[in-house]
Amino acid sequence: MKKIAVILSGCGNRDGSELQESLSLLLAIDRRGWQYQCFAPEGYFEVVPHVEVVDDEEEGTILDTEQRDIFVESARIARGNLLPLEQYSPEDYDALALPGGMGAARNLSTFAFDGPRMTVVDSVADAILETYRAHKPVLAMCIAPMVVAKMLGRYEVELTLGPDDNQASGVAKGFGCKVKACGPTDVCVDTEHKVLTTPAYMAATRISEIFAGAENLVAALEQMLG
Repeated sequence: MKKIAVILSGCGNRDGSELQESLSLLLAIDRRGWQYQCFAPEGYFEVVPHVEVVDDEEEGTILDTEQRDIFVESARIARGNLLPLEQYSPEDYDALALPGGMGAARNLSTFAFDGPRMTVVDSVADAILETYRAHKPVLAMCIAPMVVAKMLGRYEVELTLGPDDNQASGVAKGFGCKVKACGPTDVCVDTEHKVLTTPAYMAATRISEIFAGAENLVAALEQMLG
């Protein structure tokens, strides 16, 4: 039975893991009779409102946000079955997967703040590099390929970030990546480097497209694993 490690980054598309992408990925894995184990790094992040909240005294001003724990928030998606990312070892899994959501750009890395000068959280960087060096597949959805691009761009991996005319694609190319323009349910498969990516909400507009993309992503992984 295949076992897939999944890195979460909180809970919510604006400041954590995108719920529809995360659940579609987990469902696509489960539908094959495979197992998954969710992981998350530890640390705090600034919450971004998911509704239009304004200050009564000054219309249009977003109220002060709060700080929350990445690990605790990720546990909401994993129903409590979550391990610290420091415990991840590629020898125990067949592949490593990162669903999207702005948590990938805010909590797993600093892409949302620093663009091409971005850094990646140490435990996330280690997980990706160790998986790559173990010659095991790395999967990413939506904006999460930016984290992969930062870590593996030096190897000239090919990946997708949706349409080929967005800022993220340009940054990924600057890291050395080959960037492929893809539609919402397409999968970019780099067979040589074992990197599989799909645009999800970088291109999609409907939840059905998210599930189709996740299903196609895991199907491509199944073919790669043989």
